[in-house]
Amino acid sequence: MKTNKMTISVVVALFLSIICGLLLQNHIDLTEKISVLGTIYVNLIKMIMLPLVFTSLVLGVSSMDNLKKLGKIGVSTIAIFMTTTAVAVVIGLCLSLVFQPGTGIALISESYEVSGFPNIIDTIIGIVPSNPFASFVNGNMLQIIFFSIILGIGIVIAGDKGEPLRNIVDSVFEIMSIITKGVMYLTPAGIVGLMVPAVANNGAKVLLPLLKLILVFYLATIMHICIVYFGILKAGCKMSVKKFLSAMFQAQIVAFTTCSSAAALPVSLKCIQENLKVSKEVSSFVLPLGSTVNMDGNALYQGIVALFIAQAYGVDLTVTSMLMVILTGTLASIGASGVPGAGMIVLSMVLLSVGLPVDGIALVAGIDRILDMGRTLINVTGDAATACMVERIVNKNV
Repeated sequence: MKTNKMTISVVVALFLSIICGLLLQNHIDLTEKISVLGTIYVNLIKMIMLPLVFTSLVLGVSSMDNLKKLGKIGVSTIAIFMTTTAVAVVIGLCLSLVFQPGTGIALISESYEVSGFPNIIDTIIGIVPSNPFASFVNGNMLQIIFFSIILGIGIVIAGDKGEPLRNIVDSVFEIMSIITKGVMYLTPAGIVGLMVPAVANNGAKVLLPLLKLILVFYLATIMHICIVYFGILKAGCKMSVKKFLSAMFQAQIVAFTTCSSAAALPVSLKCIQENLKVSKEVSSFVLPLGSTVNMDGNALYQGIVALFIAQAYGVDLTVTSMLMVILTGTLASIGASGVPGAGMIVLSMVLLSVGLPVDGIALVAGIDRILDMGRTLINVTGDAATACMVERIVNKNV
């Protein structure tokens, strides 16, 4: 009953926010005051995110009876992530070819400066923290995941001597879970604070010229979720789609409104462990890893926007160029974890890889927030579906 009431209140808050945002387009000062609610809500989620992820991951790894199981979870997770990301780029390219959203767009003279992007070696080195405490201070999720896994393995190897530390971690996890439940009651207020300014700042003047691109992107979003994730749930997990959506709804709404997979992580962990009964050892590994490396939403975005920009500039991409978009979009999306503004940075790499003008990014910069909401929704939904599949692979011997 409580879950139903929360779901209803979240939906009502979402629709009221959209209406209020449209009505307050000429009152930006007021929307800035309303945005305080959203800022506080996101800060509260970030406050609980790191200790919750750390303790959940340490408990998950240390509860495994053998390290081969950890390897199986890791390999299965990465394989699913890579496959779904590649499919996302393909779906984006196909829909752009069919609907041609960039045809007839009036080009603008704004320029876009390419930001730096870490190379592969720096990314690999950056996973291993020289100071785990600094990783927590800086919020470096990949380093925290690495340290948590190492600590969990150490507890397993230590046996009885490692139990006192595991008990302390377990206590912290339970406390953080209670705090998470309290923060979740503030979700409707957080949605109002996040959505009203977003809608007010992205009114009809910004949206209408690029409405076709927005519609194509969200059609691709629906297709990817229905074909790929629902396919995984039905064929691989034998799970009801209705059950999955009902269980993960709150996490999806948080992802959609905050545009942050990391911010939605505590909610996702709560939903998938309590509602879908996915074990802590699987969910606490797959979800934190997914929030940093599983970027299906970004990959889908790269495919659509790269072709959109090519169409706007009157450039016909060859089959080879499209394959390059798929390869670059897949690998760069995974490597972009932890980089601020990752979507734009990855897009610049994709455009450069096929010889398209990077200045074309200025065409979509105005609606990036609207597209980012869909990107994050895909990412969080994909993490949850992957966790369900890995749970079945590992524990049901499928």
